Formats: sequence, C-alpha cells, structure tokens
Amino acid sequence: MPQKSSEPTYYSLLGLHPWASVIDIRRAYRQLSKLYHPDTTDLPTAIATPKFQQINEAYATLSHPERRFRYDLKIGYSRFGVIQPPPDLNHPVSRSHDWSKSAYLDASDRPLSSGEIFALFMLVLTFVGCLLLAVAIGLTRGEAAFQTHKLQSAASVQQQITYMLQLITYLIIKN
Repeated sequence: MPQKSSEPTYYSLLGLHPWASVIDIRRAYRQLSKLYHPDTTDLPTAIATPKFQQINEAYATLSHPERRFRYDLKIGYSRFGVIQPPPDLNHPVSRSHDWSKSAYLDASDRPLSSGEIFALFMLVLTFVGCLLLAVAIGLTRGEAAFQTHKLQSAASVQQQITYMLQLITYLIIKN
C-alpha cells in the first residue's frame, strides 16, 4: 500500500530522489546530521532533536538494502519496473529477492580499474622474477656456499667454542 502523500518520504527528508545511490544517501545524511545535531546546531533543541531523529530513521532505512527495498515497495517505488501482483492473491508468492540486480555495491565489490590491474600484473611479475633469480643463484652458487662451511678451519671453530665457554662462565660467576 503506497504511503500517504501528506507525509514526507525518507527521500524527501534527505533531499534525495528515490533513485539516489548509497553514496548520495550517505553524503546527504552526513550533511544534514551536522546541520541538525543537537550538540552542534544553533537551532533550538525542541526543533533540532525531532528533525535529527527523523534523519537518523531515514538513513537507517535507506542505507540498508533490504529495508530500503521494503520501504520502496511501501511507498510504491520500484527499481525493477512495474510491480506485478501475485497470480493468486489468497496465496502470496514468497520469493527471495535477487540482490544481483540491486543498485547496491559495496566499495570493495567493484571491477578493478586498468591501473589496478597493471599494478597487480607488475607485482606478480616482480615476484616471479625474484623467485627465478633466487633459484638461478642457488643453482649456480649453491655448491660454493656449502664449500665455504666445509673449509672453515677446525681451529677457528675451537676458538669460538672456547670464547663461548668463557662468556658463559663469566656470566655465571657474575650472578
């Protein structure tokens, strides 16, 4: 059943048209909430508080896709063309709403721009290049890297062990 025309719609409260995007709704809400918030306005509290509550109610309904869809049906607005009555009015059809046809998009649910695709391509290319470089260095110098550890003299290993033992005994004596 459509809403009475004497009562303002949530869209008119926010100064928007029913086909406004989610971003437009958010922008209008922020602007009006700054204007009518009881703590920040120069208007009397008796005027600002009810107006601010109406704006909050409108935003709460219009910013939520399912609530907005139900509200649009209530006021007689449809994003999908003409609303058809169910074939049998005694047994209404209950279908789940297909949100893929909705105008709501999450900020992260959008196609990548060409610049973003290029940046991702460059990141993947850099990663693959580094991986190939590491494998090539490992194959060409791998044996030489192991030989340096084998050639280390036993005397230097003995000196390191002696130094560590002296350090441990010094710390034990000090405590």
